[in-house]
Amino acid sequence: MTPETVAALQGAGLAADEVARVVLAALDEDFRYGPDVTSEATVAGRALTADVVAREPGVLAGVPVALAVLDLLAGREYGGDWQVDRTVLIADGARIGPGDAVLRVSGPATAVLGAERTMLNFLTRLSGIATATRAWADAVAGTGAVIRDTRKTTPGLRVLEKYAVRCGGGQNHRMGLGDAALIKDNHVAAAGGVAAAVAAVRSAAPGVALEVECDSLAQVREALAAGARFLLLDNMGLDALREAVAEARRWDGVRLEASGGPRPATAREVAATGVDYLSVGALTHSSPALDLGLDCADRDGAA
Repeated sequence: MTPETVAALQGAGLAADEVARVVLAALDEDFRYGPDVTSEATVAGRALTADVVAREPGVLAGVPVALAVLDLLAGREYGGDWQVDRTVLIADGARIGPGDAVLRVSGPATAVLGAERTMLNFLTRLSGIATATRAWADAVAGTGAVIRDTRKTTPGLRVLEKYAVRCGGGQNHRMGLGDAALIKDNHVAAAGGVAAAVAAVRSAAPGVALEVECDSLAQVREALAAGARFLLLDNMGLDALREAVAEARRWDGVRLEASGGPRPATAREVAATGVDYLSVGALTHSSPALDLGLDCADRDGAA
């Protein structure tokens, strides 16, 4: 990848090697059977300028990944033997509307069209997640609560999908199984209770952040008494959430996350109970793609 692309990825908090792995796998889906026969037959030797354009309103995410697609396609299919000029017109995290051009590319037509679908697949998917996240974040604005994602991500795309959540104004929960501990019902059952599970994790991984999933006020009390200071309140109604918040505020430094029930229409009510976070798995497992397309501006000259 070019230094400019690497810098753009780093600025987005994305590791170039991780993005390269995902992008190369995506390019392989299109090129494993050979070159782009349609473009080679119809536009070989031609130059092309095209804009990535929004068809509907939303929040943009994935532009640095699109730049990586162009760089890695050059190396994979053409040995780096071509140049595609790129101009970023709108930055990730910005709100966009129908007709807004977000990225302009100019170069050999076979290269631009060969990269088109892979670029758009990333941009539409990630922008859809950012757009949904922004809607949730707007719904709880001013309450002090924060929208967080989960590990319910598309296999292989977690790093990018969680980046899109950040673009939409949300925060990331744990990235994997080792960067934080989350004691859930199966762990509680296997350990013999909430207190036993908390003690076991504290003994095995004392430096790791610990969260305990609770589905009743009794479990909330047990977790707090065991020393847990981050609780995931699962599938609790509004009254139960308020009671859990009141119970938790008797202890210093407790943070609470509501999970398993919030919807955009009720998000503000949930946030108003006093919880610190709303956990929303739908951000990454159910957000619809945002419609963006590649519009050709000209087809002049030879490449």
